[in-house]
Amino acid sequence: MTPPPESPADTVTEQTVPPTRQATETAESSSGGRVALAFSGGLDTTVCVPLLEEEYGYDEVVGVTVDVGQPAAEFAEARETVDALGVEHHVVSAREAFADRCLRSVQANATYQGYPLGTALARPIIAAAIRDVADAEDCVALAHGCTGKGNDQLRFEAVWRDTNFEVVAPIRELGLTREWENAFAADRGLPVEGGAEGRYSIDANLWSRSIEGSELEDPATIPEDDIYEWTTSPGREPELVELTFEDGVPVAVDGETLDPVALIETVNERAGAHGVGRTDVMEDRMLGLKVRENYEHPAATVLLTAHEALEQLVLTYEERAFKQQVDQQWAHKAYQGLVDTPFVDALEAFLGSTQERVTGTVTVKLEGGGCRPVARESGYAVFSERAASFDESTVGGDITQQDATGVAKYHGFQSRLANEAIEQGREQRQETEDYDG
Repeated sequence: MTPPPESPADTVTEQTVPPTRQATETAESSSGGRVALAFSGGLDTTVCVPLLEEEYGYDEVVGVTVDVGQPAAEFAEARETVDALGVEHHVVSAREAFADRCLRSVQANATYQGYPLGTALARPIIAAAIRDVADAEDCVALAHGCTGKGNDQLRFEAVWRDTNFEVVAPIRELGLTREWENAFAADRGLPVEGGAEGRYSIDANLWSRSIEGSELEDPATIPEDDIYEWTTSPGREPELVELTFEDGVPVAVDGETLDPVALIETVNERAGAHGVGRTDVMEDRMLGLKVRENYEHPAATVLLTAHEALEQLVLTYEERAFKQQVDQQWAHKAYQGLVDTPFVDALEAFLGSTQERVTGTVTVKLEGGGCRPVARESGYAVFSERAASFDESTVGGDITQQDATGVAKYHGFQSRLANEAIEQGREQRQETEDYDG
């Protein structure tokens, strides 16, 4: 057996011979038995099925697809693939659990390097669901089709390595390329469809849709509009949307209370129609690689924008300033797939104390691909219209405008002293230089 091809010039015969596991130091030993595979029906996980049986020696592969809001076509593709492969298949619904996590991530204004977290929030939920199936189906191992270059391998295994299951990653451990996988699938007659799957790597869930690979890997490439499915090019008339929050969690749209899944889907549709929620970033992955990523996240953009606007109304200056640090730390751990840790528990204790007052409504305006808050209201507002109004002669109570005179005199006092000392020092140096001269 030979290793994966090093260049397109290699022959198809050479490309389709699986590399031996013995040639890979990172490959873990197999004891036979059943292995639960995170299964999407795409190229990577389809190729993993024969590799797990033939190269790793597992007796049976159990495919597990976890529903976190992917398009229906993906489930159809997965069913067709497992039927063709003769693989036992489990579909686990986790839409409600994932939607709840997404809406709770809003409490932490969860973004990473400028875009709302989506895939990162989903992976631990998917990993936990696969672990539970593996336990129920008497599996001895857990497997995924991640490469050794991305983040998902770490997010899956952060959950799985806290178990007694063997953990297997054929694509990573065998150093396979997409070119090799396509050739292997064609040689074996594996049921892998072409089209967008062969051109881009796409991951979609309720909260976000990511598009990467092919020509998009080049930071200088301007993406075509056809990479987007959730968002249309701006051009519609502006639209107002009122969002209601309770304890920092969105619960209603335009006064209609919705469950988390329905709420996200509703806002996704309305905001996406205005082109809201597109992000094109150079992202720093956990392993240090810098990659170009394109995302769509209409609902996430709107809900995060509205939530932050409500926090501006109800939280004090000190709370807002410190919470920015807490939010950043929470998002960073979520990006790593490490939300179930003592550190995150401590962060969430602070978040919980602040979010008790983040209750009220925010109206946002969807227009021209953007979303901005235009009105907000809350019974917890740290705001007095009378005190702030230019039409009132006093601030309120026993505070008058004239009281600010003393504050103004003190304001900047130390800086004025420093500037005076600096100027005196300059003059003394100049006098010394003049005397020496």
